[in-house]
Amino acid sequence: MRLTNATIATVTAKGHYGLIEGGTLVIQGERIAWVGPTDALPAAFRTEDALDIGSRLITPGLVDCHTHVVHGGNRAREFEMRLQGASYEEIARAGGGIVATVTHTRAASEEELVTRALPRVDALIAEGVTTLEIKSGYGLDTDTELRMLRAARRIGTLRPVHVCTSFLGAHAAPAGMEADAYIDTICLPTLDAAHAEGLVDAVDGFCEGIAFTPAQIRRVFDRARTLGLPVKLHAEQLSNTGGAQLAAEYRALSADHLEYASDADAEALARSGTAAVILPGAFYTLRETQAPPIDAFRAHGVPMALATDCNPGSSPLASLLLTMNMGATLFRMTPEECLAGVTRHAAQALGLTDRGSITAGARADLAIWNVAHPCELAYRIGFNPLWKRVYGGTL
Repeated sequence: MRLTNATIATVTAKGHYGLIEGGTLVIQGERIAWVGPTDALPAAFRTEDALDIGSRLITPGLVDCHTHVVHGGNRAREFEMRLQGASYEEIARAGGGIVATVTHTRAASEEELVTRALPRVDALIAEGVTTLEIKSGYGLDTDTELRMLRAARRIGTLRPVHVCTSFLGAHAAPAGMEADAYIDTICLPTLDAAHAEGLVDAVDGFCEGIAFTPAQIRRVFDRARTLGLPVKLHAEQLSNTGGAQLAAEYRALSADHLEYASDADAEALARSGTAAVILPGAFYTLRETQAPPIDAFRAHGVPMALATDCNPGSSPLASLLLTMNMGATLFRMTPEECLAGVTRHAAQALGLTDRGSITAGARADLAIWNVAHPCELAYRIGFNPLWKRVYGGTL
């Protein structure tokens, strides 16, 4: 298949648009065979069936690299409490937050978890998402954690989207259990079981005063390393506890949130090749005032990804387009950085090297937009200009 008369944002290694005006893109099977100006199209591809794109914009398919879309229940009441003055930490310490979602998730069957997640997944797909990360972490017991991961895997068979799973057993300690005991008796054995069942692509943790210390996360990361699994980390969201430095030490795929990260943290992430995943949905919902150090990440060359953090409590956001606008408006990321953040750098945050940019040999996951320039994707609010989505070469 040959897509012609297109403006193509290839998204370069440095995160630039890499625009090709009057371009053509050739797809063979699930891969991109060629991309470039139409007048440079090799003769070998001129007989491919052609589709005139009508001067629309083609970008890589979008990648949402941090979500919690599989869960039971909702936390709308906590949203109301926050508006009445309660803090995220106060709600968590009073038995709300993550632990509240655990109760609802434990009560849900695998089928119910899938059924409840699909509308959120469908909303993301409708905005051009072709790759989606889904975390566990709302079970905090072996049965429920495995059930969440199985539900995540099933979503990838029910919808045309590639699902990457992250084991987030180290999300919170269950009520009435010490954090160290939880890690020893539940978290690590469950990770072993999930890995044995082929349910885990990466291992995540929540390093924070209301969750786990760097020393406790280190034990989880050591087990992940033994199993040959890459790691990620929720770090420096509410305070600076050393999570970003820990992520850098383990050469994590990503460190996520990072509102309280320092210049030294940015330097460490740059050295380790760890992506910074920026999550404006949580910043917005929690009405935080400490923004992540975007300028430090720029200065040190840290790749910045953007994600919805779609979850029932701190970021009930299921729009990656709105996330782009939030990244630009709240954090002063440029529209170019925002596009790279939901394509190339988001794929990097998942350890995926075959997508996120438009180049020969890459997977043919694409989004085709009714816009003239990619800056429009971060510009509008509550508007979806997607025309067509290409998934694995299929339009």
